[in-house]
Amino acid sequence: MSAGSPLPVRPPSGALRRGLAAVMHEPAPLPALMRQPWHPWLVVGLVSIGAFIGQLDATIVQLALPTLRTTFAVRLETVSWVSLAYLVAFASTLPIFGRLCQMFGRKSLYLIGYAVFVAASALCALAPDMPSLIAFRVLQGMGGALLGANSISILVKAVDEERRGRALGFFAAAQAIGMSAGPAVGGLLLGLFGWRAVFWLSVPFGLVAVVAGWLALPRSRDTEATATFDWRGALLLGPALVCLVLALNQMAAWGLASPAILGCALLAAGLAWLLVRQEKSAAVPLVDLRLFTSRGFSFGAGAIVLGYAMLYGMFFLMSFRLEHGYGDSPFEAGLRLALIPVALGLAAPFSGGLSDRLGARVLGTAGMGACILALMILAFRVSSPDASRFVGSIAFILFGVGLGVFIAPNNHETLKAAPSVLAGQAGSLLNLMRVLGTSLGVASATTTLSWSLAAAGIADRATPVTGEALLDAVVTGLVLLAVMATLTGLLCLLRPKTEMAAP
Repeated sequence: MSAGSPLPVRPPSGALRRGLAAVMHEPAPLPALMRQPWHPWLVVGLVSIGAFIGQLDATIVQLALPTLRTTFAVRLETVSWVSLAYLVAFASTLPIFGRLCQMFGRKSLYLIGYAVFVAASALCALAPDMPSLIAFRVLQGMGGALLGANSISILVKAVDEERRGRALGFFAAAQAIGMSAGPAVGGLLLGLFGWRAVFWLSVPFGLVAVVAGWLALPRSRDTEATATFDWRGALLLGPALVCLVLALNQMAAWGLASPAILGCALLAAGLAWLLVRQEKSAAVPLVDLRLFTSRGFSFGAGAIVLGYAMLYGMFFLMSFRLEHGYGDSPFEAGLRLALIPVALGLAAPFSGGLSDRLGARVLGTAGMGACILALMILAFRVSSPDASRFVGSIAFILFGVGLGVFIAPNNHETLKAAPSVLAGQAGSLLNLMRVLGTSLGVASATTTLSWSLAAAGIADRATPVTGEALLDAVVTGLVLLAVMATLTGLLCLLRPKTEMAAP
């Protein structure tokens, strides 16, 4: 081997590999089900249930944060970890589980993911205090990552090429329905049964999916049991993300120049440097950095991070604005917040045709312009508790439409810009960028809201701030989202018009 050649990462030892293979042994499906002509659509339905649960959980929890803060009497930075713990655990383990699925098969890991998610959801519902709830959310995030690492691959293998587009459409519809239903269903559950019902909701869906998946999901046929695994990358990825999100989320509480924040930032930078170095030398990296040699892919991936940061930053800010600022009930707040994902879901199907005519650059820039206009409307109306509900609702719809016409064309153009040999890794990395953006959106919105309250002379203690003080603080958060929208629009505008992906 030459001096400049990368050193391969050693695969797990024979004993460890045999142990993993035994744990992940895939049960055979029922032959009677496999013979049915509708069996592929049963598999599509099972995978879509997981997509539905994941999006439902994400939006429900955002709406529940104000209630959880009041119930447990904790600071903003603390309650935000109910969301962030799940997201960071998901993002940290998604590439790891994705690689393990390729090596040892998808069915067992998918069923384990469902079981872990269901068990963690039940534990969250039973949590006696905030630290326990956050710990159980970490476990739930790992279960969600097992589902996310497998879902698309299982679906694609289950149906033939002619029906694949239709199957992916069902999958996307399940995600859209879950995201749209989350705020309204969550608000109803919070109002009628309290916050614990929010976590109990996914348990029956998951139990049905585990049993049905055991009986119906086919065994994997394309495993790579002799492949290597990037253990060093796996050990670096999680801590790097945790340190980054911790620094962003705790700035207001610990102070921008505090030793804790500076230490977290330096540690995050150091771990990120080590991770980049490792991924460049790994034989089979968890995160293939060759994708970022394409400007089109890099710009698109950055836009995905910012786009999802805007969406979940909006959910975070508006949950507190509606419930603590305007005094809406959780159900009223949920109905109004549902306008955003509903508008997003309705606009997204039309974005493909518009993109073919106008181009992804124009459409993405226009979508971000609509988001900025919506944020300006909300910023001007937010400071008064008597602000027109109709105008605010129009702004929510406009924000959702702006994201709806941006996301799908941007994803499509980003994947097109990836080298063809890295198409599979590109899809996985975009999923990672989406979760990373969600984490950064919640963390930055938390810090901005806390800073604004502190600047107004209001310490962010356990007692919730209500009324105009909170509404004024939300405006600063909306300015942050407008900056994100501007940067996203610039990335869309500056993306190369045509960039042929390297073979």
